[in-house]
Amino acid sequence: MSAKITVSLPEPLLAVLDRVARRLSTTRSGAVAELLRRAEREELERELEEGYAAWAESNKADAEFFLPAQAEVVLRDGS
Repeated sequence: MSAKITVSLPEPLLAVLDRVARRLSTTRSGAVAELLRRAEREELERELEEGYAAWAESNKADAEFFLPAQAEVVLRDGS
């Protein structure tokens, strides 16, 4: 489903939009939709990257906390 909206752009941005539309072989509406999809995807990728980084830090902290106990068991069982 599509909704019609009206957007006012300064002439320089309209020229940019027209170039993008030509490059993508689409209309102005198609270009705006594609640019919004890309922005949404970039935002999701950034959020995932931040989440994975936080998860990695948490896992590292857990490993550092439990490593001495694990090493003690391994060393004890290995003798």
